[in-house]
Formats: sequence, structure tokens, C-alpha cells
Amino acid sequence: MSEQTADLGPEDAKLVTLARATRARARATEGAAVRDLDGRTYAAASVRLEHLSLSALEVCVAMALSSGSTGLEAAVVLTDGDQPDLAATTDFAGAGVPVLVGDPQGSIHTRQVTRTA
Repeated sequence: MSEQTADLGPEDAKLVTLARATRARARATEGAAVRDLDGRTYAAASVRLEHLSLSALEVCVAMALSSGSTGLEAAVVLTDGDQPDLAATTDFAGAGVPVLVGDPQGSIHTRQVTRTA
């Protein structure tokens, strides 16, 4: 556990655990988890098919939106790739949503916030 992961609150640590488990179970390049404004959590892995490509964070946003959520409180993305694209998260939840980015083992290395253009 990294220093940054150790200082997470219990709700953010839960998001890390969900993202890590989902990524591993699906054997995907990314895992993500979000918490909506009602405290519900959604976890997903990235999807890579010939005709469909979604980041794990995009799948989480779609799950929250389709479940009737009205916004997001926080997000976690675990990846060994590039920094995540926050466009879908910003479209849905607006500016100011904290997004923690970490490696596949769950060590958080970057803290971002969604911003509008």
C-alpha cells in the first residue's frame, strides 16, 4: 500500500478495492469505481471489442446514469496505461469531482478533479 493509498478515507478506499477487484476479475486493462451523490457505488472494467471501446470510467458513468443517478461524488481509476479521459465524467457530473488514479495494484499516484472547458 502506498503512502497516498494509506491516507484515503474508508469510502475512497472502498472504491479502490472495488476497482481493483473488477479489473482483476475481468482481466481488463482498467478498473474503475464511482460513488454517486446518494452513496451508491458502481464498479466496471474497460471494454475492448471490435465495434465497442469504453474505458472503465465511461462504463461506470453509464451504469450510474442508467440507474437514475443525478451526479457523482468521487471516482477511482486503476490502470497501467495513460491518464484517464474525464470527458464522460465531466459531461455527467460537472466540474469538481475528485478522480483518484492508481496502478493496477491499487496504489494511488495522481489526484485529479473534473473541470469544464
